Amino acid sequence: MRHDALALGLVLSLAFAAACTKRPVLYPNERLAQVGEATAKADIDHCVELAEAGGAESSSSGSETAGRTVGGAALGAATGAAIGAVVGSAGRGAAMGAAGGGVSGLLAGVFGPHDPDPVHRNYVERCLKDLGYEPIGWK
Repeated sequence: MRHDALALGLVLSLAFAAACTKRPVLYPNERLAQVGEATAKADIDHCVELAEAGGAESSSSGSETAGRTVGGAALGAATGAAIGAVVGSAGRGAAMGAAGGGVSGLLAGVFGPHDPDPVHRNYVERCLKDLGYEPIGWK
C-alpha cells in the first residue's frame, strides 16, 4: 500500500511537471487581432525554434535544479515523518518521504516551470516584436 502511494505521487509529480512550460504572453494589439490565436501560437513556436537554433537555449541552470531537489527532499521528509508518526513509523515515513520528495524536486527542476534563460527570453521577445507582437511577460 505504501509503495503504491509513493508510485502514484511520483507519477502525478511527473505529469504535472511535464505539463508546465513558460511561454510568452502577448498584449492583445492590432497584430494579434489580425492573425488570431492559432497563428500567434505558431509564431511563438517559430521564434522559440529560432532562439534555440541560434544557441539561446531555454533550459534551467543546474543550481536551480539542485535547489529544487534539496527542497523537495526536505519537504518530503517532513511530510513523510508526520504521516509516519500517525501510522507508527516516523523514521521510515521520513525516509520514504525524503526519497519521494527528492525525486519530485529533481523532476520539477528538470521538467517544471522555470524562468527562461535571459538570452533565450530576449531572443524570443525580439523575434515576436519584429513580427508585430507586443510580448508583456512569460507564464
